[in-house]
Amino acid sequence: MKTLETKNAPAAIGPYSQAKMTGNFVFASGQIPVDPTTGEVAGDTIETQAEQSCKNVGAILEAAGLGFDNVVKTTCFLAEMADFAAFNAVYEKYFTSKPARSCVAVKQLPKNVLCEVEAIAVVE
Repeated sequence: MKTLETKNAPAAIGPYSQAKMTGNFVFASGQIPVDPTTGEVAGDTIETQAEQSCKNVGAILEAAGLGFDNVVKTTCFLAEMADFAAFNAVYEKYFTSKPARSCVAVKQLPKNVLCEVEAIAVVE
């Protein structure tokens, strides 16, 4: 098993890694909309935050030598289910291969962000 790390995505803010690679799979930790260059939450709208979360997932995939087309499953967390359509409008620009997905609303996310995206990708 290999730990993946990139400066192009936010550093882990707890006792976990950005991603782990084992066999042909990469398991990326949930990415919140923190700009890795500033350490600050990117914007205050679901669209801006979804964009940054997806970019952070992309940076981790790139560190593994993969892209969004390698993603087979995502789990998405929203602070408000009312943001579902706006979140999807951003999400579908990145995850064009339409991986399997779960999307749930939760009571609260780290740093009080509006969304979080985690991904499982396969090395083909």
